[in-house]
Amino acid sequence: MASNRDKRLKRKVRRSYVISTVSISLVLFLLGIVSYVTFSAIRSVLDPAHSVTVSVELSDELFENEKEEIYNTIAKRKEVESIKLVSQEEGLEAVPFEVDMELLEGENPLNDCIDVTLKRDYATKYHINTFASDMEAIQGVAYVDKPDLKALDEAQKSVSGIALALLIFVVVLLIISLLLLNNTLRLAIYSKRYLINTMKLVGATKWYIMRPLLISALKQGFVAGIIASALTYGTIYGISSILPMGIKTLSQEHLIVLMGIVLIAGVIITVGFSAMAINKFINMKSNKIHLY
Repeated sequence: MASNRDKRLKRKVRRSYVISTVSISLVLFLLGIVSYVTFSAIRSVLDPAHSVTVSVELSDELFENEKEEIYNTIAKRKEVESIKLVSQEEGLEAVPFEVDMELLEGENPLNDCIDVTLKRDYATKYHINTFASDMEAIQGVAYVDKPDLKALDEAQKSVSGIALALLIFVVVLLIISLLLLNNTLRLAIYSKRYLINTMKLVGATKWYIMRPLLISALKQGFVAGIIASALTYGTIYGISSILPMGIKTLSQEHLIVLMGIVLIAGVIITVGFSAMAINKFINMKSNKIHLY
């Protein structure tokens, strides 16, 4: 009879452990997925500011060595993220409509051009105007085409607002997730409150009581983190092929870092909240433990 009761008790403890582990895994998984989507969206809306391009049109009277000298001069500028020399032929091919060369008597009306992409930190009205002025001052530059600065300012304001809203959303979700995890772990420790009280009554030290429970919490957090990381990776891998091309997803390296963060967060959160719950029951008076 006692053996059957012990088996039922073990099954209940095992079931409680599995349920709490699954609950922690699902919360971490949700947090990981939302964080991935949020930061991918932030990257997507920030990319327009990263791709501000200034076109420097060269005079058709320049020799090849002079064009190369201007190219190298521009490439050394601290504002430059990337630079590309576009020849007359390439420029003509990029024209969005068909050009009748017979009407132009076989002459290409375009000049060689240098497309300069500025770094994100320099994609502002002041830096773009300064850079364009410096380019116009270079001998051999015929014309400098810069983006619409008014539209750029409006886009940057919109980007800042969207990024802030997304970050606030992540913070709110993080708080909700922590509250859910705290409640789940407190309930798991709650089922062991009489065991904690019995050990305290027989003279066990605080650390002696906490050590096996914290080790169990450490293992549980690690398992939950592994499950959440695997679910996160599998879900992202599964839906990456159907995401709109306009959304810039994080790189493989960033995804691995995110999975590592989910794993570490699972361990730290589980151990931390378990320690607080254990400490509460250890400090609680024996005559009040049944009232909790």
